Amino acid sequence: MRKFVMAALGGTVAGALLTTQVAGPLIAQEATRSASVYEQLDLFGDIFERIRAQYVEEVQTDKLIEAAINGMLTSLDPHSSYMAPKDFDDMQVQTRGEFGGLGIEVTQEEGFIKVVSPIDDTPAAAAGIQSGDFITHVNGESVLGLTLDAAVDKMRGEVGSEIIITVVRKDVADPFDVSIIRDVIKLTAAKSRVVGNTVVVRLTTFNDQTYPGLVEGIEKSVKELGGIDKVDGFVLDLRNNPGGLLTQAIKVSDAFLETGEIVSTRGRNPADGERFNATPGDLTGGKPMVVLINGGSASASEIVTGALQDHRRAIVVGTKSFGKGSVQTVIPLRGEGAMRLTTARYYTPSGRSIQALGVSPDIIVNQPVPPPVAEGTEADTPTSAANRGRSEADLRGIISNDSMTEDEKRLLEEERARAEEAAKLRDEDYQLAYAVDILKGLNAIAAKP
Repeated sequence: MRKFVMAALGGTVAGALLTTQVAGPLIAQEATRSASVYEQLDLFGDIFERIRAQYVEEVQTDKLIEAAINGMLTSLDPHSSYMAPKDFDDMQVQTRGEFGGLGIEVTQEEGFIKVVSPIDDTPAAAAGIQSGDFITHVNGESVLGLTLDAAVDKMRGEVGSEIIITVVRKDVADPFDVSIIRDVIKLTAAKSRVVGNTVVVRLTTFNDQTYPGLVEGIEKSVKELGGIDKVDGFVLDLRNNPGGLLTQAIKVSDAFLETGEIVSTRGRNPADGERFNATPGDLTGGKPMVVLINGGSASASEIVTGALQDHRRAIVVGTKSFGKGSVQTVIPLRGEGAMRLTTARYYTPSGRSIQALGVSPDIIVNQPVPPPVAEGTEADTPTSAANRGRSEADLRGIISNDSMTEDEKRLLEEERARAEEAAKLRDEDYQLAYAVDILKGLNAIAAKP
C-alpha cells in the first residue's frame, strides 16, 4: 500500500508534463478515429439512400438493413452472422431437439458450403452425404458468393418436398447430384447399447436432451449387463457430432471426471475469461473409457474429447477432429432477431487451443471403405472365412473333454458367442470394434487371477 501511495504522489509531480506530452496526442488520436468512423457512417448513409432512390427496382428498407448487418458480421469469420426473427426462432427450436430440414451441419469454406457432418437417422445421412463434402449447387443454382445463412435458406423448405444438391467429394472425379426429401429432423441426442461387456454411448448432438439421455442410457445398459462389476468399460462415440450447447458439453465431461478443469474460454478482454471445473461423481465408477472421433466431430464434441484426453480419463481413437475452437454468443436484438457473434476461443485443460487444428487421437484408426460386392456373391469377410475353417471338434470319433463341467462348457460357449459377435462388428464398424477390443484388453490385464 505504501509503495502504491508513493507512486501516486510521484505521479502528481510529472502530471503537467504528461498531460501535454501523452494525454494531448491520445485525445487527438481518439478524435481522429471518431471523425473517421462518422465519415464512414455518412458514406454508408449516402449509399443506402442512393440505392433506395435509384436502384432499378424498388427495394425493401428492412431487407437492405438486414443485408448490411449480416455482411458486417459474416466478414468477421464463418460463424458470426445475423439471424432474422424466423431464423432465431428456428435456432431455439433446434437446441430443443426437433426442427425441419435435411439433417446436416454445415460451414463455409472458399465460398462453398462444406458439410461438417450428417446427423444420424436423417434424410441427408440416408442419402449418403459425408463429412467433408462440398455443396456447390442447390436445385441447379450455385451457392458461390452467398452467405452461409442465405445458402442454408435455399436448402430449407416444406417437409416432404424434394431438393437436389450438387456435391463435390474428395477422391471422386466429377461432381454429382443427390436428391433428398426434406423431413422433420427429430434428434435423439443420446443412444446406448451393449456390445459384449462394453457399454457404447452414441451422442449425435449437444442439445437440451443430451445429458439426460446420457444418464438414462448408461443406467439402462449397466442394468442390462447385470451391474457395473460386469462392465469392461465404456465407449463414448462422438463421430460426426457437430457440437451444440457449451453447457451440455460441460455436463457430459463432468459425468466422467471427478475433479479438475474441463474447459476455459478467453475473449479479447482478459476479465471476460471463464473456467469450468468438474465436480465429484463419475457415472461409470471409474471404468476404462474410449472416445471415438472423426473429421465430423466439432465444437462441443472437441471440448469433451479434449477434457477426457488431457486428464488421461479416456483413450481417444479415430481420426483428427474438425477443429472448431471458438465460442459463439447469441445476442437477442430489438425487433426479435439476434446476432451470433464469436466472442471467445476455448482451451482444453492443458491450455491448448484446437482452433483450426482439431484434436489428434491417441490411436489413429481409419474407417475402411468396404469393397463392392459383386451381385449374387457373398462378401468374403474375416468372419465368414474363419467360419469355414475346421477344428478338432469337427472330426468323427473324437475324445471328449472331461475336465469341464456342463456349466463351464456353457459359459465357454457364451464367451465364444460374444467373441464372434465382436468379430462381426469389425465388418460393420471397424473403428467401434477397435475401441471395444481396447477395453476388452485393458480389462483382461487388470483382472485379478
